[in-house]
Amino acid sequence: MKLDRSNKTLIPQIDSIEKKWWLIDADNMVLGRLATKVAEILRGKNKPVYTPFFDNGDFIIVINAKKIKLSGSKEKQKIYHRHSGYMGGLKKISYEKMLTTHPERIIMHAVKGMLPKNKLNQKILKKLKVYPGSEHKHTAQKPETLKI
Repeated sequence: MKLDRSNKTLIPQIDSIEKKWWLIDADNMVLGRLATKVAEILRGKNKPVYTPFFDNGDFIIVINAKKIKLSGSKEKQKIYHRHSGYMGGLKKISYEKMLTTHPERIIMHAVKGMLPKNKLNQKILKKLKVYPGSEHKHTAQKPETLKI
């Protein structure tokens, strides 16, 4: 990796960053522990050339999102909120219903909350691919399996 040595702080060059593809199986994993590890890899905090204002993280594929677990009694109590912006536009969806209809949104929501709230948020989140089953369409990228 080539580094720019003009300043005291070493800033990596955009074209010299190698982005890897990782495959994570979410079968029987706790949502919070999975989301923290995924957010760390997406931001690039596991690399020695981490820069907070720079996107140098890797791509992540999460499979088996249907089989994710929550700790404690959150499976019965957790509710996802969203608002349309109009009066009375609050929508509430329970965790159980979200798990049956859109299980990939559970992981996306958890990881999005752990990313910085700035312009890099959407750019970093696009590198996360979540699938409810065990099949994914990224075999051409040759992802390496990551054990958490």
